[in-house]
Amino acid sequence: MPETAVDNESLEILADAGMKFTILAPHQARRIRRIGTDAWQEVNDRVDPSRPYLWRGPGGQTLTVFFYDGPISQAIAFGDGLDRGENLVARLKAGFVADREGVQLVHCATDGESYGHHKPFGDMALAAAIAQVEAEGFAVLTNYGAFLAKQPPAFEVQIPELTSWSCVHGVERWRSDCGCKTRPDWHQRWRGPLREALDWLRDQIDAFYESHASAFLKNPWEARDAYIDVILDRSPDGLATWLARHRRVLLDAAAQVETRRLLEMERHRLLMYTSCGWFFDEMSALEPTQILKYAAMALQYLSDLGGGDLEYEFVRRLEAAPTNVPVFANGGEVYRALIRPAVVDLRRVVAHYAISGLGEKYPDAASVYAWRVQRLDDAGDNYDGSRLRIGRVRVASEITGERRDLQYTVLHFGGHDFSCGIRTGEDPAAYDTMKADFLRRYAQLSMADTVRGLDEHFPEGLFSLTHLFLEQRRHVLASVMRAVLEKHEQTYRRVWDESRKLVRYLREADAPIPEVLRITAKYVLEEELVAELRRAADAAALPERVFEVSEEARSLGLELDSAAARPIIRLMVGRGLDALAKRVTAERVAPIVTRVLGARRLGVGFGLWHTQNRVFALWRDHPEARDTLRPLVDALGFALAGQATP
Repeated sequence: MPETAVDNESLEILADAGMKFTILAPHQARRIRRIGTDAWQEVNDRVDPSRPYLWRGPGGQTLTVFFYDGPISQAIAFGDGLDRGENLVARLKAGFVADREGVQLVHCATDGESYGHHKPFGDMALAAAIAQVEAEGFAVLTNYGAFLAKQPPAFEVQIPELTSWSCVHGVERWRSDCGCKTRPDWHQRWRGPLREALDWLRDQIDAFYESHASAFLKNPWEARDAYIDVILDRSPDGLATWLARHRRVLLDAAAQVETRRLLEMERHRLLMYTSCGWFFDEMSALEPTQILKYAAMALQYLSDLGGGDLEYEFVRRLEAAPTNVPVFANGGEVYRALIRPAVVDLRRVVAHYAISGLGEKYPDAASVYAWRVQRLDDAGDNYDGSRLRIGRVRVASEITGERRDLQYTVLHFGGHDFSCGIRTGEDPAAYDTMKADFLRRYAQLSMADTVRGLDEHFPEGLFSLTHLFLEQRRHVLASVMRAVLEKHEQTYRRVWDESRKLVRYLREADAPIPEVLRITAKYVLEEELVAELRRAADAAALPERVFEVSEEARSLGLELDSAAARPIIRLMVGRGLDALAKRVTAERVAPIVTRVLGARRLGVGFGLWHTQNRVFALWRDHPEARDTLRPLVDALGFALAGQATP
C-alpha cells in the first residue's frame, strides 16, 4: 500500500486479489479483540506490533495485517538508527518486550532509499546489523510469510477509514491542500485540480478501452489486470500465453498490435496516479511532471487509436491548478513547457537515430531504447565540414509490436547545428526520388538549396539536436565541445605561457588576478594535470609533475576541478586490484598503496567505497596473506587491529 494509505475497501480488494497480508502503521489500528471473544479493545497507536492481526471484510474476506514498529522505523528513517550497525541492533533488541505473550516479531517499515541514499553508508550499517544478529543468535531472521505460516493471528483488528502513515489528515495529501508540506511558504492548491483533471481523463480512457477492447478480449478488465504478466515477460512466448488466456477470438497481427496499444494506454492511465505525484509541494517538480508524462502517453495512445485528441481539454483543466513558482502560472503552462516537448513518437525515435547516427555507426538492425530500427537503405555525402545523410528505416516498438517504415534526411551544418526531416511512407520509389533530389542539390554545393529541399520534402517540420533523448544529446554536445576546445586550446596555452609570470607576480603582490587570466590558468592547468595522469596510467605511482601542477594552482589560489582526473586514478587503482586478486604479493600491494596515497595527496577521489569492499574481500578470503595486505588496509583506513595472519 503506497504510504500505507488504506480504507476497508482497499483491504477488500487486496483480499479478493488473493493477497494474504499487508503492512500498516501502528496508528492505523482502531481496536482489537482476541479471536472468539466479543469485547473490543480500543488501541489506536498503542497496538502491539509484535503479533499479526486478522482483518475481516463485510463480504467475508479475510486478510492478515502487520503493524510495523513505529519507534524503530522512525529511528532508521529520521534518527540515528543507521549511523552504526550496533545502533540498529540495539533498537531491534529493545523491540522485544519480556512480558508479551507468545513468539514476537520485531519489524519495521522504511523507504529503501534510507539505506545509502538518505543515510550514507546505511546499507553497510544494515549489513553489519544482520551479521551481528546472526552471530549473537538472540533472534531469528525471517519474513512475513514464513512467520505467518508458523504463527497465525490470535487477534482480529478493525481499522479507521482513510488513513496513511504520512498524512495526519488521512489521505488528503493526495487530493487537497491539507497542509502536509516540506516548505512552509508554499501551498498545494494544485492537488485538487490535478486529480480532477486526471479523473476526467481516466473516465474518457476507460470508456474507450472497454468499448474497443471488448472486440478482442473476453473480459477487458480482467485482461488489463493480468497484463502485468506481459510487462514482466515481454517475450513472444509470454505474450502468446497471455493472449491465449484472454483473447475472444484468434487475433491477426494487426489486431494483436491494437490490443497491446490499448493495454499500454491503460497501463499509463494507471501510472498517472503514482502516489509520489501528490506527495510534495510544487506541481512543476519532478514527481508531478512525471505523472503528467504518463498522462501524455495515455493521451497519445488514445489519439493514435482513434479516440480523438483530448490534449487541449486536458490542458485546459490543468490551468485551474496554481503553482508556487512565477515561471509557471498554472498546470497548463507546466504541461506545455515540460511535458509536451518530452512526448516521444516514432518520428522522434527516427530523428534520434538519424542525428546520433552521424557520429555513432549503428548496425543494420539497431536498438534505440524500446524500439528496433532496421536500416533499409542509406546514402550520404559531405563537404566543407557539413554532412548529409538520407535513409529509409523500419521501426518496430518492442512494447506494442507496432511497425512502420519511415524516411529521413539529416543535414549537419557543423557544431551543434542539425536539421532533420522525417516522413512516413512505404513507397521505395518516392524515397528514391527524394534521395536523388537531395544528393543532386548537395552536389551542387548549394547549402541554401539543400535547406529548401528539407522544407519541401518535410512540410510537417524539422527536428534538431534538442529532440535527441537526453543521454545521447549530452554525448553529442560533449563531442561538439571537445572539438571547439581543441580548436582553441593552443590559444589558451599561449595566453597562459605569456602571462604566467605576471599572474605569479600579481599573487605575490596581493593584487587581484584578472578573471580572464584566472579562467585561462585553471583550464590549462587542469588539462595539463589530466594529460600527465593519462600518460602515467600504467605507472606504479602518480607522476611527480601532477603534484607540481596541483601546487602551482594552489599557490595561485585556484581550485582545480578533479572530475576528469577521478576516472583515471580510479582505473589505475582498479588495475592494481585486478592483479592483486589473481595473486596477493607485496610487489602487487605496493603500487596500489602508492596510488591511493598519491590520490589523497592530490585530493582526488579514487572510489574509496568500492576499493575498500574489494580489499576487505581479499582480507576475508586470504587470511594467510593479511600481513602482506596490511599496508593497503591501513592506507584505506580500516580498523582491523589484531587480525593478523594466523
